[in-house]
Amino acid sequence: MGLEKMSSTLWFSGLIFLNSLLLCMAAGQVHYYDFVLKETNFTKLCSTKSILTVNGTFPGPTIRVHKGDTVFVNVHNQGKYGVTIHWHGVRQPRNPWSDGPENITQCPIPPNTSFTQEVIFSTEEGTLWWHAHSDWTRATVHGAIIILPKPGTTYPFPMPYAEETLILGEWYKGDVMAIIDEALATGGDPNISDAFTINGQPGDLYNCSNGTTYRLPVYSGKTYLLRIINSIMNEEQFVGIAKHNLTVVGSDGAYLKPINTNYIMITPGQTMDVLVTANQSPSLYYIASTPFADTTAPFDNTTTTAILQYEGNYTVPSTIPFPTLPAYNDKDAAGNYTIRLRSLASKEYPVNVPQKITKSIFMTVSVNQIYCPNASCAGPNGNRLSASLTNISFVTPQIDILQAYYRHLPRVFASNFPDQPLYYFNFTGDVGNNTIYPALATKALTVNYNDAVEMVLQGTNVGAAENHPMHLHGFSFYVVGMGSGNFNNKTDPESYNLIDPPEVNTVGVPKNGWVTIRFIADNPGVWFMHCHLERHASWGMDTVLIVKNGGTSATSIRPPPKYMPPCSKS
Repeated sequence: MGLEKMSSTLWFSGLIFLNSLLLCMAAGQVHYYDFVLKETNFTKLCSTKSILTVNGTFPGPTIRVHKGDTVFVNVHNQGKYGVTIHWHGVRQPRNPWSDGPENITQCPIPPNTSFTQEVIFSTEEGTLWWHAHSDWTRATVHGAIIILPKPGTTYPFPMPYAEETLILGEWYKGDVMAIIDEALATGGDPNISDAFTINGQPGDLYNCSNGTTYRLPVYSGKTYLLRIINSIMNEEQFVGIAKHNLTVVGSDGAYLKPINTNYIMITPGQTMDVLVTANQSPSLYYIASTPFADTTAPFDNTTTTAILQYEGNYTVPSTIPFPTLPAYNDKDAAGNYTIRLRSLASKEYPVNVPQKITKSIFMTVSVNQIYCPNASCAGPNGNRLSASLTNISFVTPQIDILQAYYRHLPRVFASNFPDQPLYYFNFTGDVGNNTIYPALATKALTVNYNDAVEMVLQGTNVGAAENHPMHLHGFSFYVVGMGSGNFNNKTDPESYNLIDPPEVNTVGVPKNGWVTIRFIADNPGVWFMHCHLERHASWGMDTVLIVKNGGTSATSIRPPPKYMPPCSKS
């Protein structure tokens, strides 16, 4: 072969290789994980019990990817009952089949079987998490998802020296499944947790716990990225570090304009990316997490701690400094923090807030009661505790809604969830007996592909009013407005932030207040929407958003995988 021909051949081969490399980089890498669900013994709070875990750890393993990657997780259920796994905040474009909520997009994975889920990352970047989505199994079955910038790019803030994940969790001395089963049987409140945890450890303030308190080692002068996840079942949290300022730079897999603060408020389901610089005298400093609970409902009013531990030689203090955090019912502190969050909205990380709305939804959020004859239940007035969206308490079907929708199965759900309440009243005032008893139904809210959706979530004073962290599967959305009292559709939109609103997947609806979110319905499928306070979700504070297919295969739900876990009545 002549040199000229060989040179041409090598050039052509190199071009093919380069194009393949660029295509691979654009499509992202593929990763494989094995999740083994099994019972494992742990000793905490002076006693030993068996809990359901993934791969024998609490919290579970971390999934680590770059933006745009794909992960295949083979879930092997070696536990005692059916379970599903949800990838919280991952949009899963056109792929609701692997989203995970039980009897919404799939039926449970039966014991002694396996199910492979395809987790498709697209626009997310930052910190998300995964958790079980069956009954209350997520109390012990959860872990972090870390989404790094694409190769060749970096963070929109100075590179930290190191990073660490802090998962806020909790510990129940009793069997978690038995706790919720008993509550649902009697109609009363479920038992509260016995301790909160940071990375699985309760911390110094609980019995039999100070020998295992989680410690975060740091070097003087270095800056660390803390990925904070609230996996707690029923309590929002204030978090701070003694004598150290926090710089919040991200939330729910999206970047924020940096804000400096001495505490954060994080709801169940949310994540926060926080920078902290070790700029104090070398010593030990408490990291503390305490509940925010502006409610008359029972809650765990204890404090979990970890220790920020400087490396080097120094005299250990006799008393470790403790952060000053807001009181458990400081609604203003929670609200003042939340309203400071703003999207980065830069050239590299633009926002796309819908301006011309084609679908408007007004949805009320309430805690309710179901009447029990002869006052035979354990809730208020001898009734059963319930919860609702737009006064409809969601009834979970026996066949998953995605299958029913895709296969046109009758009598599984109705697609007539209303765009607004059937009647209006003073939602946040003296509600009297208005809508104390909800309708019980399995209803889905349907929108067209590419609708520009505005949804107002209105908290009510029905039942025990409190802050409700609402989570929407399949989407991130922009929080364009928030306020107290009843939403006014004439004046409140004048205060909307349409320039740089935060883009999140979970938002706290203020106690007796409202939140407005906007998003483009560009992800066809069946997507669960629910309160991330687990007791409220168990009582029916849920619905389903169905986004219809677009006009092409590329804008339609993907076909189902060859195997889906069977439904008992399908």
